[in-house]
Amino acid sequence: MNIRVNHFRIQPRNIMPDSLNRMVITPELNYDQLTIPEATLVQQQLRGHLNLEPFQKDIKTIAGADISLALYSETVYAGLVVLTYPELQPIAYSLVRSSTIFPYVPGYLAFREIPAILKAYEQLPVKPDVVMFDGNGILHARRMGIASHFGVLTGAVTMGCAKKKLAGKYDDPGVLKGEYTQVTDKGEVIGYAVRTKDNVKPVFISPGHQMSLEDSLTLALKCTGRHRLPEPTRRAHEYVNRFRIGALVEGYYEVDSWSLF
Repeated sequence: MNIRVNHFRIQPRNIMPDSLNRMVITPELNYDQLTIPEATLVQQQLRGHLNLEPFQKDIKTIAGADISLALYSETVYAGLVVLTYPELQPIAYSLVRSSTIFPYVPGYLAFREIPAILKAYEQLPVKPDVVMFDGNGILHARRMGIASHFGVLTGAVTMGCAKKKLAGKYDDPGVLKGEYTQVTDKGEVIGYAVRTKDNVKPVFISPGHQMSLEDSLTLALKCTGRHRLPEPTRRAHEYVNRFRIGALVEGYYEVDSWSLF
C-alpha cells in the first residue's frame, strides 16, 4: 500500500492500520481526527523513512517556514518565504489561513501546523531547494519534529531551527557568535545548540530530512546574519506575523527587488 500526500508519495516499510493510513493521505483534512496514541504511531511510522545522508546538490534557494497562532486558538496563519542562496534575499512568499482543533501537546505540534504549511507549500510554483522550519527536525524525543515530519511527507530537503530545546542534553556553547555544542539524547547526537549572536541565547539546529547533522549546522551558520534567528526563519516569522495582523494577504506572491522590511 502506498501512502500518498496529494502528489507526494512515500513507500512504507511497516504498514499502519488503514485508519491511520487515511489520516496521512490527506493530513490537511484528517490530522484533527487523530488521538495522541494514533499520532504517536504516525510519528513512529514516518521515522522509518528519515534520510540523514549528506546533501549533495547545489543550493540556490532556501525557504523559511513558520506559523502563528494563539496557544489555544483554532486559527492558524502559515507561511513560507523563499530566499536566494547564499545572498538570502526574499524572492517569493506563500501565505495560508487555516484552522485546527488538534490539541496543543508538546512533541505533537506538527499535527497542528503541518496541514496549513502543506497548503502554503503547494502554492509555490517552484519548490525551494531547502526548507528551514521554525521548529525541530530530529531534535525530538521520537526524532520526528515538524521539519522531519514535513520532509518525509513531501520528500523536501528540510532542517529545523528551534528557539527552545525539545529533547536531549547539551553544554552551553561559548558566548560568541558561531560557537556551538552538540545536543545528545541516549548517547545519540540529535542536533546542536548554536550561538548565532554574541551573548544571546542559543538556537537549536537539527536536520529534518535528506541532509546530515553537519549539513544542518553548516547551513544554519551560513544563514545567520545580525539577528538571533537565521535569515530564512526570521523572514518567515516577520511575514507570517504581518499576515496575521492584516498587513499582508493570503496567497502566493513574488517579491520585487525592494524589501518589505
